[in-house]
Amino acid sequence: MAERTEAVQRVHREIMDESVVEKLAMLPTKISMCDRVKNSIRSNLQPKRICPRVKSSLLGSIPVLSWLPRYSIKKNALGDLISGLSVGIMQLPQGMAYALLAAVPPVFGLYSSFYPVLIYFIFGTSKHISIGTFAVISVMLGGVTERLAPDSDFMRWDNVTNSTGLDVFARDAQRIKVAIAVTCVAGLFQVLLGLVHFGFVVTYLSEPLVRGYTTGAAIHVIVSQLKYTFGINPLRYSGPLSLIYTVLEICYLIPKTNIGALVLSIVAIISLILTKELNSYLSKKIPVPIPVELLGITIATLVSWQVNLKGKYGVDVVGKIPSGLQAPVFPDTSLFGQVIGDAFALAVVGYGIAISLGRIFALKYGYKVDSNQELMALGFCNVIGSTFQCIAVSCSMSRSMVQESTGGKTQVAGALSAIVILFITLWVGTLFQDLPKAMLAAIIYVNLHGMMKQFMDIPALWRSNKIDMVIWITTFLLTVLLNPDLGLAASIGFSMLTVIFRTQLPKYSKLGQIPNTELYRPLEDYVQVREVPGIMIFRSSATLYFANAEMYQEALGKKFGFDITKILSAKKKLEAKRKKFEKQQAKNAARNKVTDSDIATIEVDFEPNPSMPRAIILDLSPVNFLDTVGVKTLRGIVKDYGEIGVEVMLASCQNGIIDNLHTGGFFNDKVKMTRLFATIHDAVLSCQLDQRQVNEETNGTYF
Repeated sequence: MAERTEAVQRVHREIMDESVVEKLAMLPTKISMCDRVKNSIRSNLQPKRICPRVKSSLLGSIPVLSWLPRYSIKKNALGDLISGLSVGIMQLPQGMAYALLAAVPPVFGLYSSFYPVLIYFIFGTSKHISIGTFAVISVMLGGVTERLAPDSDFMRWDNVTNSTGLDVFARDAQRIKVAIAVTCVAGLFQVLLGLVHFGFVVTYLSEPLVRGYTTGAAIHVIVSQLKYTFGINPLRYSGPLSLIYTVLEICYLIPKTNIGALVLSIVAIISLILTKELNSYLSKKIPVPIPVELLGITIATLVSWQVNLKGKYGVDVVGKIPSGLQAPVFPDTSLFGQVIGDAFALAVVGYGIAISLGRIFALKYGYKVDSNQELMALGFCNVIGSTFQCIAVSCSMSRSMVQESTGGKTQVAGALSAIVILFITLWVGTLFQDLPKAMLAAIIYVNLHGMMKQFMDIPALWRSNKIDMVIWITTFLLTVLLNPDLGLAASIGFSMLTVIFRTQLPKYSKLGQIPNTELYRPLEDYVQVREVPGIMIFRSSATLYFANAEMYQEALGKKFGFDITKILSAKKKLEAKRKKFEKQQAKNAARNKVTDSDIATIEVDFEPNPSMPRAIILDLSPVNFLDTVGVKTLRGIVKDYGEIGVEVMLASCQNGIIDNLHTGGFFNDKVKMTRLFATIHDAVLSCQLDQRQVNEETNGTYF
């Protein structure tokens, strides 16, 4: 086998500081803001550019116009048809079940599975996510509706029975108004954030935070459905620790459990789990998965109707489901002020879940998802949907997985699923009036098993990144204890604190040179790396700003190895002693009338320690911005170390850092651009060259 040969290339050039680099690279002349605006207007108003820009803007705002004309029926139609039917069948039970989570009648879940899906078909950019009702969003919405329209506000005196009863119709009507108002405001937030290109807000929702949050919200979902499983009516609590109070209330009411509802729930949960496992086993053998939820609600409805579960055993059922679609009604604006905080939290969470899943599919299948357009699309789904009495929507994980696994290729699959829901809403929905709510609760439990598996993130994060593990656990606990709305805000705040915490505890290193190379690495991490004689190279792993500027100086002092404060103090004492002595000598000379040649002198000049480094190079490559405190810190370091005879140089500065140094007043008559170097090696060579020149003059050797 032929031996592998490696080409050795050597670079020979002069030492270059930043001023030389700028001359060679020729930085562009800075243009004033006024000239920039004039040039932009002049170029954009050219006829050749107006039409393409209008077309591009139109296609970007309404993506369906760009991809639908190129839709390939031969390649995509069959997969989209099968996927659309499968997802549409799933939408029926999930829409009804998640409407219960939002504390509104089940039919409003069906509306939310129709209108928003069609709107997303027009404005969305993801080809695989399934828009509609989602458990986490519904439970957040339910918290608002039950807080603003509690059962206690609708207790009415019944003259026939001489007792107080709940006016269900009045309560549901008010809760629908609240839910629609929250949905509309959340949609407006999403549209406004999309218009200002605020799609990057999702970057503050890290994966550990989202997964911890959704797991905590899933616990809220499960607890909210226990009343249907046990057939009891616990009091509704709101605010922090409401979940704990609800669990205690349920434990207190367990002796009053409705046996029929409990047996139905257990049988339904076991049957759904077994059927889903069968689905997984047969996934490669059958083209379409078994419609587990549809079979479940169909069988449960037939059993309830035949056995009369409501009449004989008191099992709570769905009740009347109106057929047809509702006329558009504008949301009640008087409620907007009361729900604005909840709506913002719902808008951020809904968008975060949708864009996260959309990016996963986009990466898998090689297409792009526009984060700002997704924000706009989801906002339109909620704003327009609210006028048709739809509750807030987002992306469902389980339905999206089904849409992708059954062969869905484009958003056409979602449009077909909406047609299935339309058919059900117009003609089939009324057949499910006897469906037990315990069955819908069982469907919710089983669909949340994926979120429960997210507890396995904890050991995985323990091995990979302990800070991310702390974020996951803290987010989960805050969500469980403070409810989803306050929990989200507190979790984001805690996540931001961890970022600050990381920047305040960076790794500070002294760098050494890899022999016979221009490469420099931390001395403590490598065996063969050698410290450059007389030169200390210092690096921080974090940026330099007000929160860690003081620690940066302290770490530099520790790595320097000498107490610069004591050295400066000793030098000042020597200076004071010299001035005092000279003053005394001057007085004596004046009194005795002696000449200057007769005045005795004392040598009190500062002599630096020979073992002390003669130069410090600050590697600023990890620094991506400098605030005024950071610039002031660097200026202080240059001044303080310069006073004791140590030259400080900066290396590997980004252009933005150089601009910060200019605007922050770092440079002056004593500190010039020649202190900045493009690389550490240039700075090292410059220090060595300067020292050689000094040594030639003094016949000394330091290097």
